[in-house]
Formats: sequence, structure tokens, C-alpha cells
Amino acid sequence: MSIVADDFVSTADNPLDLVEDIVAAHQWPFERSCDEELSVTVAGTWCDYHLGFSFNPVQGGLQLASAYDMRVPSKRQEDILGLLAMVNERMWLGHFDLWIEDGVPMFRHAVLTRGGGALHASQMEELIEIAITECERFYPAFQFVIWGGKSPAEAIAAAMLETMGEA
Repeated sequence: MSIVADDFVSTADNPLDLVEDIVAAHQWPFERSCDEELSVTVAGTWCDYHLGFSFNPVQGGLQLASAYDMRVPSKRQEDILGLLAMVNERMWLGHFDLWIEDGVPMFRHAVLTRGGGALHASQMEELIEIAITECERFYPAFQFVIWGGKSPAEAIAAAMLETMGEA
């Protein structure tokens, strides 16, 4: 996935400048509405992922949220919350949430940017890749619960099946 030179380092006060360079290098459509927010759309296997980057200079943190292009009906929210617990047990970095107001499941991860440590382009590309990979990995589980009427346990079991070989 790496397009930006590995040795490119951001020592700027705003890490979104580095994110913008990476997104532009990949030629992904994006919008930077203000100094603290950047939105980008990345095509995945299952759907388009809407990545939102937010920078909080007071806390010194950069947050990435990757929202699924789906809505959870209120009658399925309890099952989705159960699925989130099972999914998050399997996560090493980041976590999944349900944005209750809109009913949108999303992956979230934050990185501290204060303390003098520089952010490398390769680190940011890895963060983006992790978000997309995890969203791709668990997309079927969310679909099984929302539209397939499966229980969280059935959905996670089906989503975690490893396929062998090629068809």
C-alpha cells in the first residue's frame, strides 16, 4: 500500500498535513473542511469506506474513524452491540463502535501526537491499512446480523471462517 516515501516524516504541528499528502498520493477523493478534520472515501471489496480523521491539538491526538456504509435498524441494535463485544475481543489495535444517533457501525483508533515524536508516513499508511483491513474482515458479520437475522455468535463464526485454496 505504501506510496509515500518511507522516510517522509511530519514534524509539523498538524498531522493532518501528512494524512492529506498520503491521501492525495493514493488519489482517493477527500475533503478537508477545516484544520482539524479530513474526510476521505476508499473503495473496499464490500463497500466504500468513509474515513474521517480528526486532530485535537489540545489533547495532542489524531483519531481515525472508518464508518460502514450501512445503518443498523433499531430492532437489531441489541444484537449488533453483542456482536461488537465479540469483534472487539479479536482486535489488537482499534475497536468497533456503533454511532447510536445514526445507527452506523465504525472502526476507530487514536494516536497520540504530542511529546515530540514525529509521525512517519509509513505509520499513517499502516493505520489506514489496518482500518480498511479490519472493516473488510468484519463486514460480513455485520451484514449477517443486520440483514441475515443471525445471532452475534453465528455471525462471528461465519465471518471468521478461513477459506483454503482458490476456486
